[in-house]
Amino acid sequence: METEVRFEEPVYPISAAAKLLNISVHTLRMYEREGLIVPFKKETKHRLYSKADLERLTCIRRAINEYKISIAGIKTIYSLIPCWKLIGCTKDERKSCEAFGSHTRPCWSYNHKNNICENRECRECTVYIDFNECKEIKESITNLIGTN
Repeated sequence: METEVRFEEPVYPISAAAKLLNISVHTLRMYEREGLIVPFKKETKHRLYSKADLERLTCIRRAINEYKISIAGIKTIYSLIPCWKLIGCTKDERKSCEAFGSHTRPCWSYNHKNNICENRECRECTVYIDFNECKEIKESITNLIGTN
């Protein structure tokens, strides 16, 4: 009897994820270095990917190949996600947050020190999880900005 795998459960090794996406392992690692994806890492440092990760990567690939958006452009789009609203940061907390003042890369790509996200696992954060679908990014950002 097969069990249903949760959408967010990391089960695919990097080689399987690359094969499913029809890209190289090198490309997956590059997306990670660029801060576009946060794969689960086992204690052995082996990466595992979930269906949600594969969906995010499909979105990234489509943006690059069909819409000709550069990696820098994708990082900028992700940086516009108002993470401080989702997390509930105070104005004082925002002052000590490097991601808040930057527009060049997503909040989950920073090494959070001395702020509200210091003890959070970015992969498990609502900011990262809720913005894995291309079609919902624009709508979600618009809704978040429209409400104070």
